[in-house]
Amino acid sequence: MHAFKSRPKLDEQEVVFNLQQLSCPLEKAADLDPLLKRIGDARIVMLGEATHGSHEFYNWRAHITRRLIEEKGFSFVAVEGDWPDCYKVNRYVKNYPGSGDNIQQVLKQFNRWPTWMWANWEMMAFCEWLRDHNRLLTSAEKTGFYGLDVYSLYESLEAIVDFLKKTDRDALKKAEAAMRCFEPYRDDEGISYARNAEIVSEHCETVVLNLLREIRNRLGSYDQDYEGAFSTYQNALVAVNAEKYYRSMLKGGPHAWNIRDRHMADSLSSLLDFYGDDSKAVVWAHNAHIGDARATDMRDAGMYNLGELVRLEHHESGTVLVGFGTYEGNTFAARRWGGPMRKTTIPPAKKGSWEHYLHQASAGDKLLLMDDFLIDIYLENQFDHRGIGVVYNPQYDLISNYNPTVLPLRYDAFIFLDRTSAIHPLHLKPDGEQVPETYPFGF
Repeated sequence: MHAFKSRPKLDEQEVVFNLQQLSCPLEKAADLDPLLKRIGDARIVMLGEATHGSHEFYNWRAHITRRLIEEKGFSFVAVEGDWPDCYKVNRYVKNYPGSGDNIQQVLKQFNRWPTWMWANWEMMAFCEWLRDHNRLLTSAEKTGFYGLDVYSLYESLEAIVDFLKKTDRDALKKAEAAMRCFEPYRDDEGISYARNAEIVSEHCETVVLNLLREIRNRLGSYDQDYEGAFSTYQNALVAVNAEKYYRSMLKGGPHAWNIRDRHMADSLSSLLDFYGDDSKAVVWAHNAHIGDARATDMRDAGMYNLGELVRLEHHESGTVLVGFGTYEGNTFAARRWGGPMRKTTIPPAKKGSWEHYLHQASAGDKLLLMDDFLIDIYLENQFDHRGIGVVYNPQYDLISNYNPTVLPLRYDAFIFLDRTSAIHPLHLKPDGEQVPETYPFGF
């Protein structure tokens, strides 16, 4: 990160002029070429999103990822999703036996709220492309698909039990003990466990740590299904960190957030190690995770995130962070945690925000690459930057959905899509029951 300098604040006219001069139109496939050049030989590319439910974010991430796989040999895609469900997708896109008859069947297994994040038609199109891409490749050459998140405590324990029933009856006893420990708190996704943490957490913490240690010590004996064994170890790691996460939830402060993003960073490192020294990773997650937290007010709150951790830990091998934003449009979200999904209007961006200035700079979508000049002139100019999560109430947009950001320090590149539309969830029927357009420009 750069040292902050004393510099007068820029006015709106100067900001808009600079963005006009430094951004490039993003209208067709070839307009991504400068971004691919900027990525170069980087080992890790993180692709963000400003919402969890906008069609164009999924489409552009998918197309960039296709090019990274085809042109630069990227090894796997890792997303802000649960390991067990994403591992089922991994098996499908790698054409493993018994992995499902079709991708719709596989993605509909993402049935834990918020379902729309990965169970959508846009993901169907990308996964089918990836399966076709992998079809004639050797096992070592196939591109994988994995989840980095920490929420799937119970699903991960179930996956461990299923694997050990087939491979290791001795270790199975420890997995079943972990299941029994957490089973009384299953119905509310960890809330009651958090409330009873002072009574039960020490015992359950010890149980899952013992399970992780047992699986780690016995990994070498699971050679008949090496990737399945690795998946089992990752599920054990999820169980350990999910227990920590749920135990910290009710304490407030940054601790739970930091546990979650630390887990995502560790899971990414494990995947890179699993794929070998020459492996390369594409990460899909919300801007709040992939944009460097040090360029926002998260730093003042004692929070770090995935983008910051990966920049620090994989600096030598190269990391490129690509943020996404929109001025207005529609998205899918819920009004409350666990509530029903609904198509929701995104109002025009707040005056004085990065999204407002990019909209003012020129009509249409654009790509902004962060160079030394851009970093220097904006080093002390934090403007509000919008982020919309799975819970979103547009009437409170101006109050709760912006945080001050030095954009050129938060990302290495930024894709601005002036108007966006909502994704097409699998758990709803699209208009006319037709698959929507899943890539811009018809590819």
